[in-house]
Amino acid sequence: MADNLIEIEKLTKVFYTDEIETHALSGVHLNIGRGEYVAMSGPSGCGKSTLLSIIGLLDTPSDGRYTLNSKEVANLKFGDRSRIRNQEIGFIFQSFNLIGDLTVYENVELPLTYRAGMPASERKDRVQNALERVNMAHRMRHYPAQLSGGQQQRVAVARALAGTPSILLADEPTGNLDSKNGEAVMHLLADLHAEGATICMVTHDPRFAAHAQRQVHLFDGKVVAEGELQQLLSDPERNASTTSASAASA
Repeated sequence: MADNLIEIEKLTKVFYTDEIETHALSGVHLNIGRGEYVAMSGPSGCGKSTLLSIIGLLDTPSDGRYTLNSKEVANLKFGDRSRIRNQEIGFIFQSFNLIGDLTVYENVELPLTYRAGMPASERKDRVQNALERVNMAHRMRHYPAQLSGGQQQRVAVARALAGTPSILLADEPTGNLDSKNGEAVMHLLADLHAEGATICMVTHDPRFAAHAQRQVHLFDGKVVAEGELQQLLSDPERNASTTSASAASA
């Protein structure tokens, strides 16, 4: 896609523990275009959550190149990563991560308070607009404990939207929800994508991955060609050269 919001090249991530090297990511290539909806899936331990953390600037790669919105961000200092993360990236977590002592309104407003120079009136407008988009404005004075799981996830989506991020990152957004509320959140993400939002979602559920515009499958820390995941799982003895060829074509 010509207008890429995210460009990742030869990305690797190695964890070192007790003299043991764990290669979580091995030469990942991935582009995400503006306005695209991408689902990343794969078996447990394949590296999808690690990749999402790096995309969200919560972690840094061991090697490789990562460009976000035309800025090279792979090796930024902690303060610079925090600033860009606050301005460019909206997070939707499996566990909602709402603060129990804050109201719905205050939870959505909180990330905006870290933006220097943003007046209170603008914060108020952003919070109200975000809550209206997820149909939770009528609950703005409630606390998280007074909401259902599905409602809490809608508030989490509103919190991500309030900052008008370049991309929404959703990490198993339906993982703590029943099927009905899970489908409701997926429809909400689809509506946001239809409005122009760029979304990258990690999910283990093929039903929810099917909602995305494009599916990216990971296996053993590599991006593999779409449609090959089940074949890889059923044939774990496939040699590394075959997997590398699939990654190159993805």
